[in-house]
Amino acid sequence: MQRDTSSSDASASHTGRVRRRRQPNEANADGNRANGQPLLVNDQNKYKSMLIRTYSTVWMIGGFVFIVYMGHLYIWAMVVVIQIYMARELFNLLRKSSEDKQLPGFRLLNWHFFFTAMLYTYGRFLSRQLVNTVTSDHLLYKVVSGLIKYQMFICYFLYIAGFVWFILTLKKKTYKYQFKQYAWTHMILLTVFAQSAFTVANIFEGIFWFLLPASLIVINDIFAYLFGFFLGRTPLIKLSPKKTWEGFIGASVTTIISAFLLANVMGRSQWLTCPRKDLSTGWLYCDPGPMFKPEHYLLGGWVPHWFPWKEVAIMPVQWHALALGLFASIIAPFGGFFASGFKRAFKIKDFGDSIPGHGGITDRMDCQMVMAVFAYIYHQSFIAPQNFSVEIILDQIIRNLTYEEQKYLYKQLGEIFHERHQMHS
Repeated sequence: MQRDTSSSDASASHTGRVRRRRQPNEANADGNRANGQPLLVNDQNKYKSMLIRTYSTVWMIGGFVFIVYMGHLYIWAMVVVIQIYMARELFNLLRKSSEDKQLPGFRLLNWHFFFTAMLYTYGRFLSRQLVNTVTSDHLLYKVVSGLIKYQMFICYFLYIAGFVWFILTLKKKTYKYQFKQYAWTHMILLTVFAQSAFTVANIFEGIFWFLLPASLIVINDIFAYLFGFFLGRTPLIKLSPKKTWEGFIGASVTTIISAFLLANVMGRSQWLTCPRKDLSTGWLYCDPGPMFKPEHYLLGGWVPHWFPWKEVAIMPVQWHALALGLFASIIAPFGGFFASGFKRAFKIKDFGDSIPGHGGITDRMDCQMVMAVFAYIYHQSFIAPQNFSVEIILDQIIRNLTYEEQKYLYKQLGEIFHERHQMHS
């Protein structure tokens, strides 16, 4: 009896080791998994998630359009608010309440460094606009000119004050935590604030150079989600298991086409293309320049004889928009992959919960930061005039000459013009 039982157990054990043939539906289920997580196309709760995400997206786009309509200063204010929220989310990432209780006021030090960096960055980017705003008031003009002239010294002094503050707050049992927070704060300022600050420089060069790159990131993100939602089958990268090649390729093609078309639509508005040279909110009038003036191309033999259009009007800026679209669709998503890897390292799903269905502000701005830097560098390299201009010379005069020296320069120029006028007469 015992032998029969053993034989039966052995047989069962042997049967248990026999490899069962995988069914087709099981093969597909495992094939559509990446890193142990199902792709979005197979997610059972995807429609609920999509509804929440769509609702939040509509509100964000609506608010964004309204702020763009209000103008440069309001967009700048929006960027500052976004930066503060991002900094708060990232400061809290490594925060430990037990250590913070032993260090009263230590959290304030992070914000001291943050606002010092803000003062330095925006002072460099917006000095000319600030001076142009206060030229009518003699006293205010002198104060602002002095602040701009010594801005670097002021910001350096504020930074050194923070550095001394940090040294004085060091406590024996929290050295490691404090130095980790000090390094983390500087990393945030370098990788987050410094990059997103380029957005403000783009705004005052013309809202076009802020709005087009930002819109391309939004378009790429939406269509990557939609293509992946309905067609996604092939995992793209292990850092983001729900991202697929179908979503990546579909979004890339859509983004590049959108860049070419949006540049034409946005390029027709002076409100979007004119640079803002002061900090006022009035309407802008300017010569759009050759970049925004359509050039006509004959189609000729490229189209059949029955085709109604024989020529097409294309703005030169549309060709540059293709480069922005290419970067937004191929390189900028790596900002999102970087953020995904970062979240995996800290074992968190999102940086925050500020936006339902999207996570935190940082989760929405990872690609935008990469795009903002590229848009600024591309504009300065290929769009902005490379020679000396009136604006550049005026900026140097305002930065480097005192009020009395500027008056003397004005007087000397007046005498030179008067002499030339008499000679020509």
